Amino acid sequence: MCGICGKLAFDRDAVVGAPLVRTMLRTIRHRGPDADGVYCCGPIGLGHQRLSIIDLSTGQQPLDNEDGSLWIVFNGEIYNYQELRRELIARQHVFKTHSDTEVIVHLYEEYGPECVKKLRGMFAFAIWDNRNKELFIARDRIGIKPLYYHVSDKAFIFGSEIKAILADPDVHAQIEPSVLDRFLTFFYIPGEETLFSNISKLAPGSYMLVKDGRITVHQYWNLTFAPSDISLAEAEERLVELLEESVRLHMIADVPVGFLLSGGVDSTAMLSFAVGKSDHLLSSYTLGFSDNGIADERSYARTAALRYGSQHHEMTINADDFVDFLPQYVWHMEDPVCEPPAVALFYVSKLAAQHVKVLISGEGGDEAFAGYPNYRSMLWLERLKRVCGPLSGPLQSLLSVANQATRSAGIARYSPLLTVPFESYYYSRTSSPFHLFNRHGNGVYSSDFIRHVDKEYSLRPVHELLHSTTNSGLLNRMLYVDTKTWLADDLLLKADKMTMANSVELRVPLLDHYILEFAASLPANYKVRRMTTKYILKKVLAGKVPHEIIRRKKAGFPVPYESWLRKEMKGWVRDILLDSKSAQRGYFDHRSIERLVSQNEQHGGYSKEVFSLAMLELWHRVFLDGAAAAAKSHLELELQRVSRASSN
Repeated sequence: MCGICGKLAFDRDAVVGAPLVRTMLRTIRHRGPDADGVYCCGPIGLGHQRLSIIDLSTGQQPLDNEDGSLWIVFNGEIYNYQELRRELIARQHVFKTHSDTEVIVHLYEEYGPECVKKLRGMFAFAIWDNRNKELFIARDRIGIKPLYYHVSDKAFIFGSEIKAILADPDVHAQIEPSVLDRFLTFFYIPGEETLFSNISKLAPGSYMLVKDGRITVHQYWNLTFAPSDISLAEAEERLVELLEESVRLHMIADVPVGFLLSGGVDSTAMLSFAVGKSDHLLSSYTLGFSDNGIADERSYARTAALRYGSQHHEMTINADDFVDFLPQYVWHMEDPVCEPPAVALFYVSKLAAQHVKVLISGEGGDEAFAGYPNYRSMLWLERLKRVCGPLSGPLQSLLSVANQATRSAGIARYSPLLTVPFESYYYSRTSSPFHLFNRHGNGVYSSDFIRHVDKEYSLRPVHELLHSTTNSGLLNRMLYVDTKTWLADDLLLKADKMTMANSVELRVPLLDHYILEFAASLPANYKVRRMTTKYILKKVLAGKVPHEIIRRKKAGFPVPYESWLRKEMKGWVRDILLDSKSAQRGYFDHRSIERLVSQNEQHGGYSKEVFSLAMLELWHRVFLDGAAAAAKSHLELELQRVSRASSN
């Protein structure tokens, strides 16, 4: 696991110097503090920060092929690299290392851009073809590893993180106002845009060719849903085989591997399949909260650790720990994301970093096998709408009356949707039909800023996905949208940024593309059956995962930020959102913000909105108001941390 960056000047007589590339590298040193490397030749400069996981002695980058005509910088892991290496040696390719990185170079020699289709793993890499003066950049199928880029009339610049691109003095941090509403609609930013006006994301499952100032992007993989006629018994047998294989491949490392335990089915399953697959003692890590009003996951994690014999570690954080980290959270996430569990992930990976360099998590099982309760709820809602037909309107009125008496969150959420087409409300599982803009007319936007708000543009990434899957069935359409947006642009972004902030590699066996493709081929009722979500996965795990974990209600690693925002963090929230600096930005009506904050303090219900607005304000302070000072301070802290770690 590493960090990569680079710059290609479009003028072939230009020179990209090593000092610039090293400046870019310093901003992402946390991603790979073990070594760094630079390759510069005329208009191209490539940089690499290394976290040594495989081939510890000879895996340094940038790395070239036999004759030096190809140079690569690579971030990720290729889990089938040993098989590919044998194939390439049989084709007379000569290797000088035992790394997975070199396999990619020779694959590119053999197959060109189509080489990506042979890779099984998580990756973002760049290959410079010195003969053809062409840069090839690719990202893994699911979007496990990030890759950003900037294009001007003079150059193409890329990096594992936006900070590396902003380190170039020719690139200035600027906000894209039209993306702001997209963030407040979804609480993250789906699609290829970022909140920076001049920086984009390479889409998952895509590669890019850059030559002579021309840029072409190709999609090489997409998740397709074509349910097969496989029997349930056959499907269960095949799923166990795939899980065994994926976990075995994800255990490949020349360093010890640990496990993140959330107390849920997926993370516990990963640990269960790992038993007997490593020469190292397995270790596991979890986190709890000092707030007594929230369900504690640690007891379930302990149950799993005891069952499978892992050396278990845990810690506790409180509201002070949470709020103290938020400026760093924004710095590492770069795009604003309303993801409070990310703070917990930072702390637990910081704990794990004291013992391991690699962590395995159960991320992705819910998107592959339909684990979220809203999938079940939406299926029942659409069935109810079909049955009721013209009576949906009167039923909605009846439920509204019932909600006034019961104040049911479920009725409040779903009853307004009885008369609304599915495409009009299923933005993604993290969005809501009652987000800020719809709830208050102009929402909290100022009368001046409202002209920048284009709801069609804000919703476009999800609407395009929904309209491309009209014949896939309701459940599969939801899974497709969430896999392509919420998973890639929120969950995996959080997973990468928070673990790499502590120089830890996170692996996700449930997102092996063979498992995703298999899950997409299953009939819908193998995934959601009556009131049971993740039906087939729970069925095959019933004999491996403790009964109390299989049967427990999905918790989703809850963080008590709602109560913290209303109590311990109350003063912090007001300082962030109601001060003159925030008001002067001009996006929001100050009285509406004050009303929103006050209502959340008194009654709750607006925590996501409040937290998102706070993250947006912090983003401005970190990247726009004091970007240079923040970068300098952060780099100094990082260098001090690494120096202390080396001395120990």
